[in-house]
Amino acid sequence: MKPRVTVVTAGHLSTCPRMLKAADALYGAGYRVRVVSTRHTPWASDTDCVVRASRSWEWTVVDYQRSSARVRQVITGVRFHLARAAARSLGPDRVPAAVAPRAYSRAHDELVRAIAAVPADFVYGGTTGALAAVAQAAARLSVPYALDLEDFHSGELAGPDGELDNALAATVERLVLAGASFLTAGSPMIADAYRQKYGLRPRAIHNTFPMQFSPDGAREGGGPLRLYWFSQTLGPGRGLEDVIEGAGRADIDVELHLRARPLPQYLDVLRRLRLRVARRLTIEHHEPGAPDEMVVLAQPYDFGLSCDEPTVLNRRLCLCNKIFTYLAAGVPVLLSRTPAQTELARDLGQAACSYVVGDVDEIATILRRLAKDEGVRLLARCAARAAAIRRWHWEHPEDRGALLERVVAVVPL
Repeated sequence: MKPRVTVVTAGHLSTCPRMLKAADALYGAGYRVRVVSTRHTPWASDTDCVVRASRSWEWTVVDYQRSSARVRQVITGVRFHLARAAARSLGPDRVPAAVAPRAYSRAHDELVRAIAAVPADFVYGGTTGALAAVAQAAARLSVPYALDLEDFHSGELAGPDGELDNALAATVERLVLAGASFLTAGSPMIADAYRQKYGLRPRAIHNTFPMQFSPDGAREGGGPLRLYWFSQTLGPGRGLEDVIEGAGRADIDVELHLRARPLPQYLDVLRRLRLRVARRLTIEHHEPGAPDEMVVLAQPYDFGLSCDEPTVLNRRLCLCNKIFTYLAAGVPVLLSRTPAQTELARDLGQAACSYVVGDVDEIATILRRLAKDEGVRLLARCAARAAAIRRWHWEHPEDRGALLERVVAVVPL
C-alpha cells in the first residue's frame, strides 16, 4: 500500500503555492496525498475550487468563513482574541505552551482535529498558523512530521501587533522545530537565520515554478516598456512608488501592470502619484489569477518587478514567488537590492537589473536604458530563459528533487 502523506497549510489552497506544489510532487511520486487547508476569504474560496478541480488527491477544508461557517467563525475569533490577550498580559515568552499556538493561529484546534481525523504515515506543513498544528496532530497520530519555513516567521511583521506575532512565532518555533524529521526554508538566507537562532539548518527549497515558454503569450517587440508586478494584495511598502517616480524621472513611455486585490483607496494613491510625477506612465490594474495561470500571465511583459522594501528582517532574507514566476515565463527581473535579492541577481547575470532601495535616480537610469534599447531587452529575455532552464525551475533536483529526497528518507515508497 502506498504511504499516506498529509500536506497542511493554515491558509487557502490557492494562496500557498509551496504546499500546493509539494502535494502535486508527492502525489506524482506515488504517495497517497491528502491536503488540509482553510476557508475564510470568499475570493480565495472561489479560486481554491478552480485549483482543486484539476487535482486528484484528497482535500479537507477547515471552514471558518463568515458566509458559510458563522458559528465556527465566532468560536475561532473569540478563542483567538482571548489567547492573544493572555499572551499580552503574561508576555509571549512566558505564555503556556497550550496558549501560544492558539494566540498565533486562529484555527489551531480545528486544524489539529482535521489533520488527525484521517490516518497518515507522515505530515508535512507550512505557513505560520500550521506549524504547531502539524506537530500536535502528528503526535496524536504517532507519526513523524516535517515543517516548511517559507519565511523567517519571528522576523516577519512590524508594528505593535507585529512585535507580538514575532514573539509568539519564536515561542511556537521553540516548541516544534526540534521535533521535526526535517525542515525546509524558502531561501538560503532564511535557512541560515534559522540555523543561527536555533542551531537547526533547514534545507533551502526555492519558490520556483514549472517553466512555460509558450510563444502565444510572449512579448512582441515595439511599444512602451511594459513592467509587471503581482501579489495577493496591493498596498504600501512594496516599492511601487519608487518605480513610478523613477519612470517619471526617466521621462519615457512606460506601462505599469499590477495584478492584485488593492487595499482600499491604494490604487488611487498610486494614480495620483503618477499624475504628479510620471505623466508618461500608465497604470493598468488586473484581477488576480489562479496559481496555475500565473506563469502564463507574466509572459507578455518586458520585466517583472520585485521591489520590496526591507522594512523587516524577513524581507531582507526572502526570495518571493514573483521572482521565480517571472523567470519560469522567460521574463527578466528588476530587483531591489535586499541581501537575498542581491545574491540572486549575481547568479542571474543579464536576466536581472537591480537598484539600491529608494534610489529613484538609479531606477530611472535602468528604465531609460531598457526603453531605448530593444536589443538589451531581448538579451535580458534570452538570459531569463537560460537561467530558468539552467537552475530556476521547480523540477530541478535542488528544489522538487530535494523535497522528495527528504520525504522518501522518512517514509520510503
